[in-house]
Amino acid sequence: MTAFVVVLTVAILGLAGLTLDGGLALATKVKAHDQAEAAARAGAQALDLTAYRATHTLRLLPADAVTDAQRYLSTVDATGSVSVAGNTVTVTVTATQRTQLLGLIGIESLTVHSQASASPERGVLAPEP
Repeated sequence: MTAFVVVLTVAILGLAGLTLDGGLALATKVKAHDQAEAAARAGAQALDLTAYRATHTLRLLPADAVTDAQRYLSTVDATGSVSVAGNTVTVTVTATQRTQLLGLIGIESLTVHSQASASPERGVLAPEP
């Protein structure tokens, strides 16, 4: 009977750890995704205004887009990478969540990644061609 109680207690603690720490990791992933989206939008605002005024063509300044997205990430204390391909800014955010109960079995933290992209668009109420 004692061995059964010990095994059952460990199993219940493991399930509770998965529930609690899994929920915390999910919340961290949602936050990381929000940060990646906002950073991508910040980078997508780095338009080449000279080209836009001359030809009405939306074109990003890649170096400025990366700088603006990284600046946003630093203001929210997030770590990530930024890349620009054509007119699309892609941001990947990596975050670590320390565990509460899973630390009892040796899992000290969970790492999550989230990625988002943004492109500049013209228009007020709807995108214009």
